Amino acid sequence: MFENVRIAVAIPCYKVSQHVLDVIAAIGPEVERIYAIDDACPEGSGQLITTHCTDPRVQVLHHPSNQGVGAAMLTAYQAALRDGLDIVVKIDGDGQMNPALLPAFIRPIVKGQADYTKGNRFYRPESLRSMPPIRLFGNAVLSFITKLSCGYWNCMDPTNGYTAIHTKIIKDLPVEKIEKRYFFETDMLYHLNIIRAVVRDIPMHAVYNDEKSNLKISKALPEFLKKNISRFFKRYIYLYLIRDFNIGSLYSLLGGFLCSVGGIFGGIHWIKGIMNEQAASSGTVMLAALPIIIGMQFLIAFLHYDVSNTPKEPLLLDFY
Repeated sequence: MFENVRIAVAIPCYKVSQHVLDVIAAIGPEVERIYAIDDACPEGSGQLITTHCTDPRVQVLHHPSNQGVGAAMLTAYQAALRDGLDIVVKIDGDGQMNPALLPAFIRPIVKGQADYTKGNRFYRPESLRSMPPIRLFGNAVLSFITKLSCGYWNCMDPTNGYTAIHTKIIKDLPVEKIEKRYFFETDMLYHLNIIRAVVRDIPMHAVYNDEKSNLKISKALPEFLKKNISRFFKRYIYLYLIRDFNIGSLYSLLGGFLCSVGGIFGGIHWIKGIMNEQAASSGTVMLAALPIIIGMQFLIAFLHYDVSNTPKEPLLLDFY
């Protein structure tokens, strides 16, 4: 199936010296090129690979300063485009991603069933047994927030870094706008939804070795929340107000208007009641509650429409 497909693997290298050589050794013969991006690794991962790895497929790329995992991947994407490769698979160098799963990530793209594939550690309950509770909770929260902000309601585990993409899709992405650090995977989903690319989850197990994560959940959650809120409003404005105006647009505008009217009206009368020490009449309560109830129904209808509006037809159908 992969005979005529030129495949590359990108390995961001930052504090992965203990596992990266084993990861490279486990990559199968279907891969034509392996890009190891030394993101100013303090352990000298790039030099380690250059010295001890004899695999002719490996090309070490260096960043003069640490720029983040997203920047490392964008460097690999540009290299793959320059070398005329077809698909780029991201595999971390810390040993958490099994290279044997690579064909499963590539197959939907080659068949024209997806433009982008990503790992999902939530697919099977057995896969979660080795995941630390704090990571399980953080990923569950981020998954729901990302569904709302990026519009891929069929996907879970948005921070999963095991991904594959066709280089023709990369050409359609505004790479200069994509986040360069830990928000990279989520921001990719946002930009993929804007161009209406099809994303498919690939089941995989969670694997944790003796490595220490560079991502601090306590710091990442507030930052990710802020950026996801920003992406939601950008996606909403572009897809529902600028590019198109549809029934979902009407649901959201009416819902927001009615909830605001009910909330403001009720708030004013609640404050007046406190100041005058007088309870609001049942009619006043109903005039405040009714717009909020109807508005919430409109907003739920909008979410239902947004779920049904998830991209379903791969962009790659135009390429094959």
